Amino acid sequence: MLLVAVLLFVAQAINFALLLNGRRQLRYAQYTVPAVNRVVDSVEALRAGEPVSDHRGARRTSLSPTAVIPAGHHDARRVERAMRSALDDAGLSVGAIATQIRHISPHDRHLRHMEPRRAERLRQAATELRIAVQVPGRGWLNVRMPWPSGNGFIFWQILPQTLVIYLVMLIPMFWLGRRIARPLNRLAGAARSFDPARPAPPVEERGPGDVRAVIGAYNQLSTRVTAMLDEKDRMLGAIGHDLRTPLAALRVRIESVEDDSDRDRMADIIEEMNRTLEDILSLARLGRPSEPVGEADLAALVDAVVEDFRDLGENVVAQEAPRTRIRLRPTLMRRAIRNLIENAVKYGNGAQVRLVDNGAEVRVEIADTGPGIPEDKLADVFDPFTRLESSRNRETGGIGLGLALAQAIVRDAGGDILLANRDTGGLIATIRLPRR
Repeated sequence: MLLVAVLLFVAQAINFALLLNGRRQLRYAQYTVPAVNRVVDSVEALRAGEPVSDHRGARRTSLSPTAVIPAGHHDARRVERAMRSALDDAGLSVGAIATQIRHISPHDRHLRHMEPRRAERLRQAATELRIAVQVPGRGWLNVRMPWPSGNGFIFWQILPQTLVIYLVMLIPMFWLGRRIARPLNRLAGAARSFDPARPAPPVEERGPGDVRAVIGAYNQLSTRVTAMLDEKDRMLGAIGHDLRTPLAALRVRIESVEDDSDRDRMADIIEEMNRTLEDILSLARLGRPSEPVGEADLAALVDAVVEDFRDLGENVVAQEAPRTRIRLRPTLMRRAIRNLIENAVKYGNGAQVRLVDNGAEVRVEIADTGPGIPEDKLADVFDPFTRLESSRNRETGGIGLGLALAQAIVRDAGGDILLANRDTGGLIATIRLPRR
């Protein structure tokens, strides 16, 4: 609409310039040409010994020893140039030419001595053109005639036209823009708030045909995405069930193994397979978690995870922290914190846990004293199934899903995980959660 308004303004400005130029041409034809012709006729009459005084209609010509206007006045230079050129073409030699445009008051005393038609024309014109031409040896030839007062009326003529054009063009455009923008705004809001865990009703198809087509395509897309996720959940459930059943059977069968060392090793392998299966299923289902978001005390949640590791005799310590209420999925967040602490225990000789609340966000810092991670590999460790052989012992177990799962859980809560090497040695993992 702004672009159209600017273009309309430019078009009307060009139109105004054309009208103004046309007005000037018309004024030249109506007033300048008769004045030039009148002077030429009068000079020729003087050369022939005829009188030049003329009181007809809208003109008045007289001869006087002095000019009726000062010789230094040049209010209408175009008239002067046209007059000089016409006199030269006619072979008439004259001296100085002066012009004056004078405002006429409706109560001017000179109007009382004029014939009614001429006085009325001068009142309507509001201004008068005076021309003084010096005729050598004869004196000054003086011409008086009406002169248009200006071009202001053109502006007031084109202004209402411009307003009408703006109303006719912009009001329908505004209505059409609103008609298009409203359904598009609803579509944008639905796309931003799309959550596979909470399918929303279809967006109402309103607006012009192409907008309705876009909204319909979005509704079909969201339906297909939801159906695909439902199918994925059913498939994951079936996979989990089909794999857990033989693992449970194996766990029962190894009880018959007489060698304690072999039996314990088999049990560890089965337990590792169960944990791996659980990590894979949790990562795949994270887009549609079954646990709702609720208020939870993050400090209490961290303390509970730390106590679990202490009960297992692990070197995990935590600083005391005040109660910190925040909206999240408690079970999933507990798992993310447990994964980070577990990594610190396995690869960093223990963990020091600290919770920091600065009002805008809450940070859970988990530091260790291990070998750390090369700077160029800090981002790679979040990729699923990624293990860094140079800094992680393969015998400690795991398939590289712990950090990927923790990052997905934290990002689902609106936060992120940052890894950094400590100056004193070791690694620090920071969970950053916004207050919302």
